[in-house]
Amino acid sequence: MFVLFEGIDTTGKSTQIEKLKSINADMKTTFEPGATELGKEIRAILLEKELKTGQKAELLLFLADRAEHYEKIIAPNIDKLVISDRGFLSGIAYALTNNPKFDLNFLVEMNRFALGGKLPDKIVFFKTTKELLISRIKTKQHDKIESRGIEYLLSVQENMEKILKSINIEHIILDADESIERLNAKIKKFLNLS
Repeated sequence: MFVLFEGIDTTGKSTQIEKLKSINADMKTTFEPGATELGKEIRAILLEKELKTGQKAELLLFLADRAEHYEKIIAPNIDKLVISDRGFLSGIAYALTNNPKFDLNFLVEMNRFALGGKLPDKIVFFKTTKELLISRIKTKQHDKIESRGIEYLLSVQENMEKILKSINIEHIILDADESIERLNAKIKKFLNLS
């Protein structure tokens, strides 16, 4: 089963993935962007280097990372539980936030192509509030995308939720402000894990 953990920064995705990993040794965990050798280079261009890219170039770089990620990491492990910290939902939401004129159906098809036609089986979406985001983001170093600001990130989150409701993928929406234990219990139930 291929599962995405989605949400903007500081919502607790990585914390929950680590908790699940501790009880399921066979589970494969991964992330976007940057989980492959090519992905590391793309991640550096997108998030770290002082290199300005246009909106279309940024979208295509994320898609290149996604295609390589699927081919090298997800597809070879598809017989296991594979959990990715971010994926196509983030990709589409960031693209639409950057340019609302992008066509949603086109973006979904581009992502379907990058994923070899295999969209995730389930999505776990962590939703935050402005207050929680402000309190948590203060404690971390900002990459180029996080540096676009709180309102930008909240717009991305809004787009993620809209897209999630418009695609036919089983999902759960979680309140990022709930306790780690309560979130973990809900996720395990949703994924049918003991």
